[in-house]
Amino acid sequence: MTTRPTQPASVPDEAPILAPGYTLDSITGRISEIVLRPGVGRWIIGFGIAFALVMLFLYALANLLVRGIGIWGVNIPVGWGFDIVNFVWWIGIGHAGTLISAFLLLMRQEWRTSINRFAEAMTLFAVACAGLYPLMHLGRPEYVYWMIPYPANTGLWPQFRSPLVWDFFAITSYGLVSFLFWFVGLLPDLATLRDRAKRRWVKVIYGILAMGWRGSARHWFRYQKVYFLLAALATPLVVSVHSIVSLDFASGIIPGWHSTIFPPYFVAGAIFSGMAMVLTIAIPLRAGYGWQGFITQRHLDNMAKVMLASGLVVAYGYMMELFNAWYSGNLYEMHTAVDRALGYYAPTFWLMMVCNVLLPQALWFKRIRNNTLLLFILALLINLGMWTERFVIVVTSLHNDFLPSAWGIYLPTSWDIATLFGTIGLFAAMLFVFIRLLPAISIFEMRKLLTDTQKEHSA
Repeated sequence: MTTRPTQPASVPDEAPILAPGYTLDSITGRISEIVLRPGVGRWIIGFGIAFALVMLFLYALANLLVRGIGIWGVNIPVGWGFDIVNFVWWIGIGHAGTLISAFLLLMRQEWRTSINRFAEAMTLFAVACAGLYPLMHLGRPEYVYWMIPYPANTGLWPQFRSPLVWDFFAITSYGLVSFLFWFVGLLPDLATLRDRAKRRWVKVIYGILAMGWRGSARHWFRYQKVYFLLAALATPLVVSVHSIVSLDFASGIIPGWHSTIFPPYFVAGAIFSGMAMVLTIAIPLRAGYGWQGFITQRHLDNMAKVMLASGLVVAYGYMMELFNAWYSGNLYEMHTAVDRALGYYAPTFWLMMVCNVLLPQALWFKRIRNNTLLLFILALLINLGMWTERFVIVVTSLHNDFLPSAWGIYLPTSWDIATLFGTIGLFAAMLFVFIRLLPAISIFEMRKLLTDTQKEHSA
């Protein structure tokens, strides 16, 4: 009697973090050549488009400073419009960089290696764009220093019970720690660029930025301590910063805002939109520079899974908002919930639901996660949906509040739209400059990853 041989149950191997065939020299060369080679090539086309939008932003900003915020569509019931919508949207986008770099570093997740550098840069540029909006909304930006607790002869101090003042400290702290974390991580690569540069003035610039890095054991020891310390400081900021931003709304008594669910709901939404923006940057970057071997399918698959998980939390937040409005028995809360779904701004509400709840469910299917084009389109739609979510939260709560006599409609003007697209251009321009002047992928971490992989195979 013959028996059929049993085959052990096997799980297909995951896609590699680093494609095979690379050497230490080829990794260094492929990444550094984009920075050190003369000329700009096709890079100038993308930067030119982004720079044109920057000029549009500067024109809109100059007009704002001359004529005042009356050029925007804000009015008496809707005192916050596109400016605060864009502020919250940009702050949310800036969260994924810290999550990928700091949190995944502490969790010893190696798949962060190829994407952490440009994700960190994305954080800095998004926070810079976000910080412009509160300044513009002041109407008198020259008095922004009043939010700083400086020793005034008049004895006037900022209102420390105001979430708007908390925003100032939260954003500056987040921006400072994120910059330090990004710059410290760059030091070994700046030294590599210094050593490989052919032109003397380039060597001098990168040498100054490298701050005397020589790669000694003492340097690496201190680097590891500082890098992990900054990661430990930056990780709580992912939760705290957007929680404080959410308190701008939750601490108010406006219907639709006054809810304790806002802090975790905003944090999940920030990770959701930030991860979508990382995918929006990573997919064109790997295609444009042929970095499919560095940013592999496994990276895209893992980011899609994180986006799916955070999207489910966002969907839960939407359901709890509707449930709380009904369960509270508060007529004003119920009116706001019904007005969002069936009122004047209903199209934005349903666009938000489609982009943030319905479409992300496609990420359950591996075939979708492995299709780069579909993943890119989905990331763009999620970015649109998360911007629409902020619009729904800000505008629909303000335009119908407690008194029907104070109700009104908010419509953005061309200056609102120009400012939005102008900051998108500013973000893209800073990203293009970063890609051209600094390594967008960490050279030393990729080399370490290759070395560790070779040791595992040899063992």
